[in-house]
Amino acid sequence: MNTTVLSVLAIALTLIAFLPYLRAIARGAFHPHVVSWGIWGSATLAISVAQYVSDGGAGAWPIFISGLLTIIVAVLAYHRSRDGSVTRVDMFFLLLSVCALLSWFVSRDALIAVVLLTVVDLSGFAPTYRRAWSHPHEESLQFYALMVVRNGLAALALEAYSLTTLLFPLAAGLACLIFVIMVTWRRRVFIDKTAHVE
Repeated sequence: MNTTVLSVLAIALTLIAFLPYLRAIARGAFHPHVVSWGIWGSATLAISVAQYVSDGGAGAWPIFISGLLTIIVAVLAYHRSRDGSVTRVDMFFLLLSVCALLSWFVSRDALIAVVLLTVVDLSGFAPTYRRAWSHPHEESLQFYALMVVRNGLAALALEAYSLTTLLFPLAAGLACLIFVIMVTWRRRVFIDKTAHVE
């Protein structure tokens, strides 16, 4: 299949995933972790640029769109935050993200940047995993499941396959898949606990 068609499909999935998620956040139905989304937004935008300059072509487009939408989620999460649960560990991951971005400017090597930013992006899952472990009903399984598929399509849409272009969509897709499995399991545990109490 044509890489442009795959990219358009990945962008469509990105919009299908993000738009209801953004509406749900605005309504107060979901409570994303501001630090995770801030890390993901900055890392995703930077990785899309690194993919593009490494001949990723159309495959970089959905990652760029996702980065922009992720920044919007971070801003909404900041303004709609209920509990302000930002820990020292969360701030460490945020600082790590900033350091990874700075290292790219110093090294001028897209591969080094993508590896560092992918590690940072994955570390951004730590606050969200921590929060979802305690509050599994405050995150959208549909959103993360769509991101698994979207990352697969984005990887297929790449015009050049290399570690620089493939690492991020494959790693992010796997992290989303693990998140979906964990939240599904935690929701069942909560249902079982509730049933035993009654």
